[in-house]
Amino acid sequence: MGTWNSRGLRGSTLEDMVNMTNDAYRERGLGLIQKIPTPITPVKIDKASRHITLAYFDKQSTVDYIGAIQGIPVCFDAKECAANTFPMMNIHEHQVKFMEDFEKQGGISFILLYYSHRNETYYIPFQDIKRFFDRSVSGGRKSFTYEEVDKKYRINSAPGVLLHYLEGINTDLKSREE
Repeated sequence: MGTWNSRGLRGSTLEDMVNMTNDAYRERGLGLIQKIPTPITPVKIDKASRHITLAYFDKQSTVDYIGAIQGIPVCFDAKECAANTFPMMNIHEHQVKFMEDFEKQGGISFILLYYSHRNETYYIPFQDIKRFFDRSVSGGRKSFTYEEVDKKYRINSAPGVLLHYLEGINTDLKSREE
């Protein structure tokens, strides 16, 4: 069981963008995606601010988001990276297993990866995540580089949608048909 210490607003930029996008998709009838809260047990609470300052994770989390887009089950994680190399240690084995099982049930799994220093976001399809993960556990490179990311999956904005990741899902679906 790991511990958690608050680090302020770490990761909130991407999460806010994803949440706003998911709200726009819901309002337009395109999909329903929910943020999955990570279950924690508080240990220390700052009484003055009523904020949790130390907690334990109750169990390993699966992914950040789950839902359906136009009838297609989807699950994904949102990750940020401040360099051109993304460490695979940021994607845990139980998450890869969950995404793999989700795919076996006919769903689509992916990661939205925001390169903060480039202000670029990419849809990383599960097949790529699995390839990078397998490489890391079999003694190969323990990260993947910006150059390895398929640029056809770059996420753009659209009117009223900050991270139009439906385009990534469409591209992913087309590549599965080929």
